[in-house]
Amino acid sequence: MSARPDAAARGLFLGFDVGTQSTKAVVVDAATHAVVGRGSAPHALVDGLPPGHMEQRPADWLAACVVAGRQALAGLDAARVQGLGVSGQQHGCVVLDAHGDVVRPAKLWCDTATAAEAAELSAALGRAVPTGFTASKLLWLKRREPANWAKVRHVLLPHDFVNAWLTGERSMEAGDASGTGFFDPRTRAFDARAMAAIDDRLPAMLPPLRPAGAFAGRLAAAAAAELGLPAGVPVSAGGGDNMMSAIGSGATRQGVVVASLGTSGTVFARTDAPVVDPGGLVAPFCSSDGAWLPLLCVMNLTGVTEEVRALTGLDHGALTAAAAAVAPGSDGLVWLPFLLGERVPDLPHATGTLLGLRPGLLRPGHLYRAALEGTACNLGLGLDRLRALGLQVGEVRLTGGGAHNALWRQILADVFACPIRVLAETESAALGGAIQALWAARRMAGEADLPCDAVAAPFVRFAAAVAPEPARAAATAALRERFRGELLRLHPSAG
Repeated sequence: MSARPDAAARGLFLGFDVGTQSTKAVVVDAATHAVVGRGSAPHALVDGLPPGHMEQRPADWLAACVVAGRQALAGLDAARVQGLGVSGQQHGCVVLDAHGDVVRPAKLWCDTATAAEAAELSAALGRAVPTGFTASKLLWLKRREPANWAKVRHVLLPHDFVNAWLTGERSMEAGDASGTGFFDPRTRAFDARAMAAIDDRLPAMLPPLRPAGAFAGRLAAAAAAELGLPAGVPVSAGGGDNMMSAIGSGATRQGVVVASLGTSGTVFARTDAPVVDPGGLVAPFCSSDGAWLPLLCVMNLTGVTEEVRALTGLDHGALTAAAAAVAPGSDGLVWLPFLLGERVPDLPHATGTLLGLRPGLLRPGHLYRAALEGTACNLGLGLDRLRALGLQVGEVRLTGGGAHNALWRQILADVFACPIRVLAETESAALGGAIQALWAARRMAGEADLPCDAVAAPFVRFAAAVAPEPARAAATAALRERFRGELLRLHPSAG
C-alpha cells in the first residue's frame, strides 16, 4: 500500500467518529494542518428496551457515515483525499453470521444488562471485567439468546464494522481490542484463557490484528460510491474513540493528560509502558499509536446536564448563567450522578441521588450547578486514582462537547487542583482518525520510523485556559469531602 510522499504531504484526510449519539466527520489538509471540512449525522438507540439495555443498529452507523462524510467533503476536491481513519465508540458488540449479515442490534458500552455475566467472568479470571466491556455481552448473548448465538460467525467492534464496510476486509487493532475484556494489553495479543471462559469458538470468530500505523485496507467501490470518493483510497487501522481522541488531542507522548467530556467522561494519558490498576478500575488500554493508554471512564457526564435541560426547558446557556449565580457547593445540594449506573466507581445497578434538599433548592440554577459539581467530583475521584498509580498531572487538556461550558471548566480546574487547557478542536476523536490516516500514509510512503507525535503535534491548538481559583479552594475541598462521604455512605463498596 505504498503512497507518494508528496501526495501524503499535500493531501486531504478524512476522519470519522462513530459515537453514541451521532457520527462526526472532519477533513484535514496535511499541508496547512487545518480542518477544512466538517459533517455530522445523528443515530438513535433502539426504542422500547428494558432498563439497562442500550443498543443500536449498526446499519444506522453506516448511513450516518455517508451523510456526515458527504457534508465534510462538500466543496472539496475528492481526488485529493489520500486516506481515511475511523474512530468508534468502544466496547460495543457487533455479531455477524456466515454471510456477513448483522445477527442482532449491537449492545453498547453503556449497556448494563450484562452485569451478572461480567461478575461471573471477573470471578473466573481473577481480574475485573467491567460490565461495559465486550466480553460480558458475548457471554450474555450465549446464555440469553442461544438461537442468535448459534448464528454468530464473526465478532467485531463498532469501528471494525465500519472499517469492514469501507474496505470489504475484517480486522481489529490493539487499542480498541484492549477494551474487550479478552485481550491482554501487556502483550498486545488476545487472551486465550479469557476467550475460553466465554466460548471455545470465540478465537475463530475474531479477525486478524493490524499493527498501529498500518492500513486496514483500501476503500471498496461500493462504499466509495456512497461517499463520493475514488475507490482504492487507503483506510487506516483506526481505533476506539478514546484512542483516537488521544491522537487528536496530542496525547501521543508521555506526560500529556486528557479529559474528555461527552456522554461518558474519560481521563487518560499515553504511557511508554502498561499501567495496571490492582482494583481494575483504570483500564490498561493500548493506544492506537503503538504505546499504552491507561484510562478511567465514568458513564454519566453530559447526559446529567441534559436531564436538567429537559426538565426545565431552558437551554444550557441560561442554565449556566443561573448556576454561576449559585455559590460553590450548591447550598448543600449534592448530586450522585449515577443515572446509568456507573463504571467508576463500579456500581452498575446504582441510580442517581439528590441529597441535601431544602426549600428553595429545587431551582434550575441549583440543579444545574449540582449536576456540574457532582459529575466533576466523580471524575476528580478518578483522577486521584490515576495519580495514586503514578501518573504525573501538570495540567489537563479538555475536549468533548462539555468543554464548551466555561463554568464547568472552572469547576473542573478547582476539583482537579491543576490548570486546564481547552483544545480548540473539540471533535478530537474524528480529528485523531484523520491524523492516524495521515501518519499511516507517510509511513507507507517511506517514513517507516516516523512517530505519530510528529504528525499529530502541528494539529493541536488551544482555545482557552483556566487555572484553579485559590479563593474557592476551601469550598471545593468541602464539596469533594461531602461528595465522597455521601458516596461511601450510600454505596460502601465504592471505597
